Amino acid sequence: MSETNSSPLFFIGDDIQAQKLLSRNELNSLKEIIGDNKLLVIDEAQKIENIGLSLKLIVDNLPVMIVASGSSSFDLANKLNEPLTGRTATLWLYPLSYQEVHKKYRLDSKDIVMEEILRFGMFPKVHSISGTREKEDYLYEYLNNYLYKDILILENIKKPKKILDLLALLAFQIGRQVSIAELARNLQITQVTVEKYLNALEKMFVLINLRGFSRNLRKEITKTSKYYFMDLGLRNALIRNFNPLGLRSDAGELFENWFIVERIKAISNSGKHANFYFWRTYDQKEVDLVEERDGKLFGYECKWSVNKTPKPPKEWLGNYSNASYQIVNRDNFEKSLL
Repeated sequence: MSETNSSPLFFIGDDIQAQKLLSRNELNSLKEIIGDNKLLVIDEAQKIENIGLSLKLIVDNLPVMIVASGSSSFDLANKLNEPLTGRTATLWLYPLSYQEVHKKYRLDSKDIVMEEILRFGMFPKVHSISGTREKEDYLYEYLNNYLYKDILILENIKKPKKILDLLALLAFQIGRQVSIAELARNLQITQVTVEKYLNALEKMFVLINLRGFSRNLRKEITKTSKYYFMDLGLRNALIRNFNPLGLRSDAGELFENWFIVERIKAISNSGKHANFYFWRTYDQKEVDLVEERDGKLFGYECKWSVNKTPKPPKEWLGNYSNASYQIVNRDNFEKSLL
């Protein structure tokens, strides 16, 4: 994306006047609105009718750079992708990364850092609130209002509560291989519907799906998935549990979820490209995160306890000459994220 020094022409999609102006698919009208401005910024663009077609007219006919953003990534993508095929550069705005907040915690111990991040997550608002109760209230508000509204926007979702029930089930299965059939039975819906919901939740950046890695070795499990939450604050709100880490049994799962998502953020924010998987054999040998990048395989095993140092699986290093293996715990994680 090229740079511009111009002050932006700014619209908010919630504004009725902005909706009237930018929903017109008339080139002359759009020219008059934009004038000599070289930068057009539209927040909540998905709330403007026919916004994809309007932006297509502008892109094809006017010398202006456009930044279109929205809190509902699923709805925004639906309205922009087809009209603007081949005309866009997409930037994914993840929750804050550890790279962005670590200086805030430079004087704190690793235990204090983990206590804060694994309980309340990485949403920007959480890191501007000081009180524990205020953070909990914000995350419950996000769950009950923003997320629920995004779910209602999805096409053909007749029972949005089922999606929240699905998320609650997945919240207790962090790091485990997920059975679509079991989820369907518990929710009393079809497997096709479960798969549809999971796909939608990935597009909404609520969940991240890791698939099994394989080079066709017979012992490896490949046709399964693990699901992790993009943000742990949202996950903990789903299960109504913001207890301190010393009082809960899922600290290890929280740390695994957090590190895997942070590693994905770190690669994305650095402009690099990688594929991410988990690796497991039928006799229970496993690597939590496999990062395939630049012709190499980087294996990460997450351990909450700093005293656990399992040896690398022989099959992992033996079968893949280009593979590495690293134990990540709450004392040394910074080496992999900064």
